[in-house]
Amino acid sequence: MIEIKSKREIELMKAAGKVLAEVHERLGEMVKPGVSTQELNSFAEGFIRKNGCTPSFLHLYDFPAACCISINDELIHGIPNKHRLLKEGDIVSFDIGTCYKGYHSDATRTWPVGECSPEAKRLMDVCRESFWKGISMAVPGNHLNDICGTIGDYVEGEGFGVVRDYVGHGIGREVHMDPEVPNFRMKRRGPKLQAGMTLAVEPMITEGKNSVRVLDNEWTVVTEDGKLSCHYENTILLTDNGPEILSIIE
Repeated sequence: MIEIKSKREIELMKAAGKVLAEVHERLGEMVKPGVSTQELNSFAEGFIRKNGCTPSFLHLYDFPAACCISINDELIHGIPNKHRLLKEGDIVSFDIGTCYKGYHSDATRTWPVGECSPEAKRLMDVCRESFWKGISMAVPGNHLNDICGTIGDYVEGEGFGVVRDYVGHGIGREVHMDPEVPNFRMKRRGPKLQAGMTLAVEPMITEGKNSVRVLDNEWTVVTEDGKLSCHYENTILLTDNGPEILSIIE
């Protein structure tokens, strides 16, 4: 069942999203060679709590950290580690959720570490642009597949892979709610979009093939061919005037 959010629920999600946007900005400033992923995770958790929220991902399905921090071929669910240091030329993604008074926001950013390759820059640019193209279709009266298909068609048209195994989702009182939001064109139109829906739209793309596998830690998902991956996400609210992004600083 897809929930339509009340005005009060939307305000709580906006509050969670504001803190989430701010922590992503701070983390982006901290990204540099030699920083450990655990240091970044610890900062994020502290910032989230100091600003009146709780980290949505900590202990969610037994995940052991506040942030999923994934590097290079790691698509999602990278586990922070004090021995894992960022290196010049890496690309690193932070997937983070915040919860304020029982309501969640979810967003991901991928950053270059120092100077990365032109190929990595293009991958990040296409991933981010696919999000914006997708949500241009997030208007009442359209169908979910209008968002999904627009993302997938653009990414594949640019020569990159679109991961099929993991998708976006509805969000609100829980991190993961109906509907699932794939990043590729489905065989059905999907539900009709309505004002008041809140979605986590999150393109997950690869430099090479779109096949992925899970590491022995049972969390971290990597590309099967070892090539780069990228992830970009925001929580959006559908309104009669188009999508409103709840996890970005205007």
